[in-house]
Amino acid sequence: MPGPFVHDIDPVLFSVLGLHAWWYGLSYSLGFLSAFLFLRRNRDRLGLALPLVYEVTLLLAIGVLVGGRTIVVFNEWAFYREHLQLIPAIWLGGLATHGLIGGGAAGVLLFCVIRRVPFRPMLDALVVPAALILGFGRIGNFIDGQIVGGVTDAWWAVKFPDAEGFRHPVVLYDGLKNFALIPLLVLLRRMALPPGRLAALFVLLYAGLRIPIDLLREYPLTLMGLPSGQMVNIVMAVLGAVLLAKNWLLPPAQTAVETASAGAAPARVAWRYRLALGLLLLVPLVIPSDATRDVPSCYGARHPGLKHSVIYPKLDR
Repeated sequence: MPGPFVHDIDPVLFSVLGLHAWWYGLSYSLGFLSAFLFLRRNRDRLGLALPLVYEVTLLLAIGVLVGGRTIVVFNEWAFYREHLQLIPAIWLGGLATHGLIGGGAAGVLLFCVIRRVPFRPMLDALVVPAALILGFGRIGNFIDGQIVGGVTDAWWAVKFPDAEGFRHPVVLYDGLKNFALIPLLVLLRRMALPPGRLAALFVLLYAGLRIPIDLLREYPLTLMGLPSGQMVNIVMAVLGAVLLAKNWLLPPAQTAVETASAGAAPARVAWRYRLALGLLLLVPLVIPSDATRDVPSCYGARHPGLKHSVIYPKLDR
């Protein structure tokens, strides 16, 4: 018989004037804060002045939010094409994990182009914070009671609020995988690999190890005959393998971040940097783990599994 694990966690952290802060959203705030602290602690090694640490953190976080949102809109385009005004509404439908990596990389690339910082070494430095953000996100998914696995009689099975029977807690499996990557990535980073190789390994390991985990997951959407997430897993794993092979066969000559880049920004941190970072740590709090299709269609309807009234715009669906 399954274990007595019944999910009864309130996904709402707190509410202010009808606006809810979610545990899932808090996971991103903690992830972005961890990335900032990591970069600040390692800024001398990376050759970054303190203002540049703020800049790269802000662009990384914005990229994560935009990338994660883009995949949600793509997956649920049948709804969003009729409600274009809701595309930026991150408090409806949340984010998609696969988009976080691509969006974060795009944000870092933009920073590197603007500040003329080598791109591949910067990506290598950020794989550990990336794994941490993804791990926090999966914990948030679980607290919100979203993303369930198949029915199982394993003793660690969980009864989720909106799913029948006891299920595999696949988000905990994936979160554990993300956290387990951190010591491996730290060890590999000490080996002074050519720039870009650690980032390629991260993409390969993240997606490749997720494939067997997602075999236990119930996906409501399909893409080209496969579960949507599995298709993206395969594409990411192939991309990581190609990048790794290219790096292995044609290792780049540059092995470190140029410290000259630190002079591209003023030495002191302006108040607007601190304000922007503070706001960016607050914004993710409103992000739920739910898919858009699970959002109530009526204003003020109770959200499944919640103990609080949730205020949403009317959705004509």
